[in-house]
Amino acid sequence: MENTEKLKNSKEVIAYIAECFPKCFTLEGEAKPLKIGIFQDLAERLTDDPKVSKTQLRAALRQYTSSWRYLHGVKPGAIRVDLDGNECGELEAEHVEHAQTALAESKARVQARRKEQAQKVREEAKAKAKPAKKKPSQPRRPQAKTQKSEAPVETRALNADEITVGNQVNVNMGKGNMAATIVEINKEDVRVQLSNGLQMVVKAEHLRA
Repeated sequence: MENTEKLKNSKEVIAYIAECFPKCFTLEGEAKPLKIGIFQDLAERLTDDPKVSKTQLRAALRQYTSSWRYLHGVKPGAIRVDLDGNECGELEAEHVEHAQTALAESKARVQARRKEQAQKVREEAKAKAKPAKKKPSQPRRPQAKTQKSEAPVETRALNADEITVGNQVNVNMGKGNMAATIVEINKEDVRVQLSNGLQMVVKAEHLRA
């Protein structure tokens, strides 16, 4: 069953025909230029082979002859071979030129693709690095600093002429001072309005500037 199982892709087909025709196809090193019309020969030789179809052979042959290994082998003075390794004539200059052009274009495409990928990697690295640079500035807590600097504010007792309606004062509440505005004066008692809107009556001695 395994021997008649159909080959799945061009890579497997190339490996198979290299096994069947080792004097013509090779999987390593520089490939030999193939006889013109080698596809017809392949199709005839493998016509009854259940492992591979003509469509697969055509696709595999196209992949094999467009590989860098094969294009490197198509050079001045190289000899074409048939399925059995027999020489089938020297390469023509136009075929050599075509192969060299195809090789140069293929290498240029690969180089451009690699350059593009490298550029993407650099851009992604920059994009990831930008938030990282901002993070050290986040722990700053200016509010905490202002609260600490405001806590030890020193106050003094109000002078008599400073106890007037509308004057901004601090009310000594024991634990600390609260900002307030004088709204009414009645002898020693003074009515003030705190910043939260509440009003209260305190002794003038509890008011601070």
